[in-house]
Amino acid sequence: MRRIIQFGTSRFLQAHADLFVHEARAAGQDIGPIAVVKTTSGGDRAGRIAALKSGRPYPVRIRGLADGKTIDQTIEVASIDRAYEAESEWPEVVRCFAEEAEIAISNVAERGYELLPGDETHDYAAEQAPPSFPAKVLALLLARHRTGGKPLLFLPTELISNNGRVLSGILDDLAQKTGQSAAFRAWISKSVTFPDTLVDRIVAQPIEPIGAVAEPYALWAIRKGAFEFLEHRDVRLVDDLEPYARLKLHILNLGHTVLADGWMRRGAPADELVKQIIDGTDDAKRLMEIYWNEVLPGFARRGMGEEAQLYVGTTLERFRNPFLEHRLADIAQNHAVKKANRIAAFIDWVREKDPAFAAPRLQALL
Repeated sequence: MRRIIQFGTSRFLQAHADLFVHEARAAGQDIGPIAVVKTTSGGDRAGRIAALKSGRPYPVRIRGLADGKTIDQTIEVASIDRAYEAESEWPEVVRCFAEEAEIAISNVAERGYELLPGDETHDYAAEQAPPSFPAKVLALLLARHRTGGKPLLFLPTELISNNGRVLSGILDDLAQKTGQSAAFRAWISKSVTFPDTLVDRIVAQPIEPIGAVAEPYALWAIRKGAFEFLEHRDVRLVDDLEPYARLKLHILNLGHTVLADGWMRRGAPADELVKQIIDGTDDAKRLMEIYWNEVLPGFARRGMGEEAQLYVGTTLERFRNPFLEHRLADIAQNHAVKKANRIAAFIDWVREKDPAFAAPRLQALL
């Protein structure tokens, strides 16, 4: 048994990492089961954590298009056998992490890496959880070190560039500030592996109290290292994550932002969906012109023309998913920041190779 401890209870993880582990176990692989940890206090997830504590299977419904075929299937996921609340069950979390777990997974959102008041003055041997997520991980690593220091694979899935290196750096800095020993810090450097990862799957709806509705497409790209994880069709160990990140950011996410921009300009209804406008509309026509005349030529200049063309096809199939209730009003949130990250950054990236690269349609959006 290769115990996994997972920080985060999101429906994304239920339909992504937890589903992959379930399918790998069903195929006979020695992976899991999973103990889930709710890391934050409060919130509206009491019913979710109670259901997870039961250890009963939960449904993930895969609905959408794949290679032109309609997919609609339900999988009963049985990879989770325990759940803890960090605030009220910290000693149990410490024991599981320090003595049992071989792999850790986290999905605590982008702001989850922020430190909080009290982190630097916390008693890291106490039976109360520290305030922030990084401080909790530091306390757990200290407990693991005290109990023999078995190696650990830590897989962050937050949508942060170089997420493994970022989290590792935060932990090292916090260990220094809180006066942890050189031996402990050397053990982390040698025995705890934090590979960068990138995840991609649209998980459209929850199924209460646990479960989710998700699209067929899924990806979990993990930077290669000297570790074993699992074999799965949607898990890829890769030398370089940047190509995967660029495709997702500058095709899928860029396409969403182009469509959201059109929705805002038209003053369209708040409940308008991507699938309703992806064919036969002026917004769809503009997106196709941008993909074919600017995005694909830009990727070709970076030596990724073939990969980008395949990914555009996959992206359009995802946009046409008849089951996906993807509101343009939701995509349009933080529009200015998204334009900078998805469009302006794309133009800058291509111009590193070709300073004369012209993208008038994208430039107009900026």
